[in-house]
Amino acid sequence: MTEEATAPTVAPPVASGPATGPYAEREALITQNLKKIYDPEIPMNIVDLGLVYGMDWAGDEVTVHMTLTAPGCPVAGILAEEVKAGVEKVPGVTRATVDMIWEPPWSPERMSEFAKRQFGYL
Repeated sequence: MTEEATAPTVAPPVASGPATGPYAEREALITQNLKKIYDPEIPMNIVDLGLVYGMDWAGDEVTVHMTLTAPGCPVAGILAEEVKAGVEKVPGVTRATVDMIWEPPWSPERMSEFAKRQFGYL
């Protein structure tokens, strides 16, 4: 039985709480791996920055929907490759795709409480 991908979840960000459903365990491991990837211009991981908008599954393949703090970010390709590699390290993931999206645009409100405290928003 093949599971179909659904529309991307764009809010709340991945860091807001544990995933549920048939992919919860893999999504938790993916999130752990993504928290090791830092935005090269901002000293914070991409999950706590709120750059990861969600994940869609099709069997053992996953699409990670994410954004950047600005559309013209010069490291977009490098960051996408790091995300793809980090996701594909998770057991049970046969293929990862990174979908860069710009709507809704990133804003500091998407950051986790941890990141907001670090940057003085709380």
